[in-house]
Amino acid sequence: MNFSDELVNWYTQNKRDLPWRHTTDAYIIWLSEIILQQTRVEQGLPYFYRFAETYPAVTDFAAAEENEILKLWQGLGYYSRGRNMLKTARMVQDLYGGKFPTRYADLIKLKGIGEYTAAAIASFSSNEAKAVVDGNVYRVLARYLGIFEPINSTAGKKLFQLKANDFLNKKNSALHNQAVMEFGAMVCKPKNPACGICPVRLDCYAFKHNATTSLPVKLKTVKVRQRYFNYFLYTDGEHILMNKRDESDIWANMYDLPMIETDGIAPVNKLITHPEAVNYFGEALEISTISEVKKHILTHQQLYIRFITIAKQPVSLKPNWFFIKVENLQTLPLSKVIFIFLDNFLN
Repeated sequence: MNFSDELVNWYTQNKRDLPWRHTTDAYIIWLSEIILQQTRVEQGLPYFYRFAETYPAVTDFAAAEENEILKLWQGLGYYSRGRNMLKTARMVQDLYGGKFPTRYADLIKLKGIGEYTAAAIASFSSNEAKAVVDGNVYRVLARYLGIFEPINSTAGKKLFQLKANDFLNKKNSALHNQAVMEFGAMVCKPKNPACGICPVRLDCYAFKHNATTSLPVKLKTVKVRQRYFNYFLYTDGEHILMNKRDESDIWANMYDLPMIETDGIAPVNKLITHPEAVNYFGEALEISTISEVKKHILTHQQLYIRFITIAKQPVSLKPNWFFIKVENLQTLPLSKVIFIFLDNFLN
C-alpha cells in the first residue's frame, strides 16, 4: 500500500469518534474547525456542543449579539476567533442566503477563513480535492520526507503544500485529509511519537535517521511582550465597577475591571499616586487588599497581573466604566483571568 492507503487504513481502525465526523454539513464543520484552532480536542469539545446547541444553523449564529458569542466563548482564548465567526455567519447570511458554502473559492473569501480552513471545509463537506495542511500534517510530512525547510517560512509553506498535494488521494480527499491529520494527532505526536506502531515507519526519514526530535523545523521569530496590569476592584457589595474594553487591544470588546498599565511592577506608594489613579479615584485612595502578582501567558504576550481592592469612595468614571449589579456579572463575557478572580472573590 502507498502512503495514503496506509494512513487511511490506520484511520478507519483507530480514529476518534468525534461529532463533526458524522456530517457533511459545512456549517457544523466550520464550527469545529474554528473552535479547534490552537485548541486541544478535549478542551474544545464542550464549546463545540455549546455552540451547536445554541446556534443549530448559521442563520441562528448570524442573528446573535457579539456579547452572546463572547460569553459562550469565555475561557477558550483567542477571542478574535469568536468575533470573526459572527462576521462570517453574517456574510453567509447576506451573500449566500444563509446556506454555508462548500466550494473552496467561496469559502476563502469569508472573514476568518484562511487557506487551511477553506480547504478543510471544502474537503470534508463536498470531497473537493484540496489538500489540508495543519500543524499535524506539517509534522507528518516533515518527518516522513525529511524536510528541513522551516514550516513557518514562505518557502516552507509552499513546499509543504506542494508535497501535500502530491500525496492527496483526489478521489477521496475527505478521508485522506482526516487520516493524515488524525495520524499526526495520535501517532506522529510532537513529543514521544509512537514510532513503534507507525505503519509507514520503514519509509520514514525521521525514523530511519533518528530525527523525530529535529523535525519539523520552525523559525523562532516572535518576540514576547511583557506587560503589567494593575486591576482595581471597587464594590459596595451589591454593585461592582466594570470596564468595557475597546477593539484596539487583547480581549477586544470584552469586560474587565478598571485597570492601570505600568512599565513594571510598581510599588504601592507609586501606584496610588499614579496620575491615572489620582484622576479617577482621587488623592486619598484607600487600598483594602492587594493580591500577589499573577503571570498570565498569551501567545505573544506575558501579562503580570495584580488585583487591588479599594475602599468605597467617590469615583470619576471613564467613558467605558460602569456599575453593574453583582448578580448580573454572569451576563458579561470576561477574560479567563478576570472571571477566576471575581468568582473566587465573590463566592
